[in-house]
Amino acid sequence: MRVAICPGSFDPVTLGHLDIIQRACKIFDKVIVAVPINPSKKTSFTVEERMELLKLATKGLNVEIDSVDGLLADYAKVKGATAIVKGLRAMSDFEYEFQMALTNKKLNPELETMFLSTSSEFMFLSSSMVKQVAGFGGDISHFVPECIADIIGERLKGTYLK
Repeated sequence: MRVAICPGSFDPVTLGHLDIIQRACKIFDKVIVAVPINPSKKTSFTVEERMELLKLATKGLNVEIDSVDGLLADYAKVKGATAIVKGLRAMSDFEYEFQMALTNKKLNPELETMFLSTSSEFMFLSSSMVKQVAGFGGDISHFVPECIADIIGERLKGTYLK
């Protein structure tokens, strides 16, 4: 069985994230969508909330939603994953992701990193942009899965107006 991990902060999950996850599902037998536990990083949603939003957004897909506490390379060994799937929007994403791929390969030589270029309609899309639009009370329905748009919008509404 070919197992891949799609890691990300997913704070919040966007249509761009969902695009990469759906495409990974076509390539691998099992896809684990992994949310890192990083207490030093300030997020708008807790790990548990992000996992719940991912479960709603990926309903109907053959994915496992999980959290990662520690090194992704070690987590991959435990889960029997041989690949990490990352989405790239622009060259600016590539430099950081390439560095991470080389680090993970050094820590776990059996682990490959696969880069998928984001579909053109999502090239501009980021969780930060969604948070800003929602924070000002804007319409995020074109940026996040419909089934979670209201949850995200309500949570973030007014956060940039204070």
